[in-house]
Amino acid sequence: MCRIYLIFIFIAIYGFSSPSDAFQIYSYADKNTVIGSVKTHKIKGDESMIEVARRFGIGYNAIVEANPGVDPFIPGSGISITIPTSWILPDITTYEGIIINLSEMRLYYFSKHSGAIVRTYPIGIGSEGNETPIGVFKITEKVVKPSWRVPESIRKEKPELPAVVPPGPDNPLGSHALRLSAKSVLIHGTNRPFAVGRRASHGCIRMYPEDIPKLFQAVPNQSKVTIIRQPVKVGVSNSRVFIEIHKDEYLKTNYFNEAVKLLKKKNLYDSIDKEKLLTTLREKKGIPVDITK
Repeated sequence: MCRIYLIFIFIAIYGFSSPSDAFQIYSYADKNTVIGSVKTHKIKGDESMIEVARRFGIGYNAIVEANPGVDPFIPGSGISITIPTSWILPDITTYEGIIINLSEMRLYYFSKHSGAIVRTYPIGIGSEGNETPIGVFKITEKVVKPSWRVPESIRKEKPELPAVVPPGPDNPLGSHALRLSAKSVLIHGTNRPFAVGRRASHGCIRMYPEDIPKLFQAVPNQSKVTIIRQPVKVGVSNSRVFIEIHKDEYLKTNYFNEAVKLLKKKNLYDSIDKEKLLTTLREKKGIPVDITK
């Protein structure tokens, strides 16, 4: 218990000591929509899975889903854990601009100037009662070193907060912010990196401090931002059928029916092994699984 408490105190004050070294830019093709590759990592000493997640460019949710039964705070030195650095692209008619899938807490950026290239980053999203909105928006403003104008709803919860928090280490917006046409919603950095991969914001989208400058530099103003909820994704790689299932406690859906609907929509249902499908649906590890017959 002391170890868990100390981890939280250390992260809250200092963040993590090392930034992500994940390769976050991938190529794809219309008929090959599975990107990246799953890795393994052997825990060294007293490192936590939260530290490992950030190093590999994934969120808390992703590493916990991929390693059920493993303590995320004290996994144990020497054990091997799964690093879920592979994803099926969201089911969208046109890959354009930023696509945010709330169910997997991940952002994808498709640049129309760089061919079939996608950048992808983990995010934190709105908590229960402060859900990040679904819809199609645009980036209307890009701000370096943003000041945080504290909403009245938050000041009621925390009256000690000032009306405006200036840029700096205490600013929860981090170093950069992208304002959406949904005026109260920003894509921004954070001074609480442990919240990436969690439902912990008041509706904004949080990114790791080392990720937000990369996205900020790459994405133009007025870019399209599509926010969706897709707990079930289906894709193809080298003629093999893959499915990826995420636990989304805020979305009441029948995962089996959703999977069958997607597979039939893509004319893939007759190519799958039904037992593999059922096993993947039960486990919901958030990793693309080959379910080819």
